[in-house]
Amino acid sequence: MVAVMTVTARSLVVVAAIATGLSGCTGETSAPPSTSPSTAFATGSAPGSSEDRTAWVDATLAAMTIEEKVGQLFVARVHGTTADSIDPDAVQLNNEELGVNNASELVAAFRIGGIIYFGENVTTPAALAEFGNAIQRQVANQRVPIPVLTSIDQEQGNVVRVGPPATQFPGSMALGAGRSREDANAAARITGEELRAMGVFQNYAPVADVNVNADNPVIGVRSFSSKPSLVASMVKAQVRGYQSVGIAATAKHFPGHGDTAIDSHTGLPVITHDRQQLRTVDLRPFRAAIAAGVESIMTAHIQVPGLDPSGKPATLSKAIVTGVLREQLGYDGVVVTDSLRMEGVRTKYGDDRVPVLAILAGVDQLLDPPNLPAAYTAVLSAVAADEITIARLDQSVRRILTLKASLGLTTVAGATVDVAAVDGIVGSEANRATATKVTDRTTTVVRDAPALIPMADVDGASVLVTGWGKSAMTALATNLRAEGADVTEVETGVDPDAAAIESAVSAAVGVDLVVATTYDVSVHGEQEALIDALIDAGAPLLVAAVGTPYDIALFPDVPTFVATYSYQPIAMDSLVRVLTGEVTAVGRLPVIIPTEGPSNRVLYPFGWPEAS
Repeated sequence: MVAVMTVTARSLVVVAAIATGLSGCTGETSAPPSTSPSTAFATGSAPGSSEDRTAWVDATLAAMTIEEKVGQLFVARVHGTTADSIDPDAVQLNNEELGVNNASELVAAFRIGGIIYFGENVTTPAALAEFGNAIQRQVANQRVPIPVLTSIDQEQGNVVRVGPPATQFPGSMALGAGRSREDANAAARITGEELRAMGVFQNYAPVADVNVNADNPVIGVRSFSSKPSLVASMVKAQVRGYQSVGIAATAKHFPGHGDTAIDSHTGLPVITHDRQQLRTVDLRPFRAAIAAGVESIMTAHIQVPGLDPSGKPATLSKAIVTGVLREQLGYDGVVVTDSLRMEGVRTKYGDDRVPVLAILAGVDQLLDPPNLPAAYTAVLSAVAADEITIARLDQSVRRILTLKASLGLTTVAGATVDVAAVDGIVGSEANRATATKVTDRTTTVVRDAPALIPMADVDGASVLVTGWGKSAMTALATNLRAEGADVTEVETGVDPDAAAIESAVSAAVGVDLVVATTYDVSVHGEQEALIDALIDAGAPLLVAAVGTPYDIALFPDVPTFVATYSYQPIAMDSLVRVLTGEVTAVGRLPVIIPTEGPSNRVLYPFGWPEAS
């Protein structure tokens, strides 16, 4: 990431000066209204009926100043593990990026609309719940107390912010391999129940991208499939699962990030699909999400010339956000940007200009700006100059308030959770049992030429576990030892050197089985040399792709190849159950596996192995 501008208290003075300058310039006032806000702010419980929610939104919007409205547009990242963190490193980062010391000060200074949690914010589920409660208590001190919409990226699989004891699932592509809408719904519902218990109300999932590019470096297993109809059905099931338990689902990344070989975190990808391809491939899952009532949609920092030839990233394109998403697809829910720290949206415009252009494009929420005071000031200035009209500002704020009302976030009481109840909900035995059953239906045996699976006798067998991923290898070794195997572990890393490869090969001599884990070999090509050396070593070899299943194209001669689509321990547990014969692998490839090289022939088709 590019270094962000240092923010000092002087920046906040500038913000205040611009805000003061707005008074009266557009027919609204920044001074507190002479009458008290509606009693709807202090009812102590969330409005129940649709009419009550609409009345709360109307009353709240009417009572807000321009500064309060602009604050609602932002969803910020905050450093630290508590709302009042005094950790020196967290305080320093918060001052550099936010101009404040901690989350409590963030809420007070900007009347922030949302906060996104990252892994650094999470110590335990109960602590995260208390973190959120403290944020919401700060809201009570505001003139118009509007609860904060707390959000997170808990896609499951390889993108999680809350690890165990929270229930873990193997992720989207694994669910695609399982083909079960019921399982996809259950994974979302359980994840959502646990997030809600921890005081998180919006999840940036499901991923609605159709991964038609085997070299995609940023989506991959985060996508359900390369088949639009399967992605659409899984997205619809997950949207309903999340929202059935009071979590706002977020379909991402509009209009579709599935056919790119560039990571939008580091560059600006170009999607070359024409309008017909976009309609039949990329947009189909988003139409399904909208049909399911999805409450938010996230934009992608990608160029899509087929929809907007101007070169603007989708996040900043009125032709895409307003023209396609709003007008053609008829979506009137909340639109949120992907992180504004990502280079894909920063390549052409400064950090102060990006949020203004996003609002003008039709976006509602501005996620994770790298310099919040500069972004906030820029939006206020745009309102003062009438570049962003009050009507346009109110449009987004109304959508955000409507979303909060739908989630019951109309009072501080409605936005706080029972910390004492968290541990009984998060990672419950019933939830973990469901996750195990779901995962057991996703493991895919792509090839087993020597019929290693199931292994004849694990008890007493000598097994080498090697390859990438300390947590994956530890889970494999632990499970195999529990079955009575004599296990040796040799971790070679994601880019094994000659010494690491030699160490693994030496350990493979004379063993009954080698289990080697691989992770995205097309990016980390040194793993190919490891697998080739292990084949030459002669011991029975099982290769498990714990990232994308496309790895098999790099070593098509490997005798036994299994796709788990995830390196999480729950996926490794399932792999061992498949290996020992406790369960039968029924997962089928949810993507086409092309051959390596320019021919792009099909090595393994969608749906392999065919169901009997």
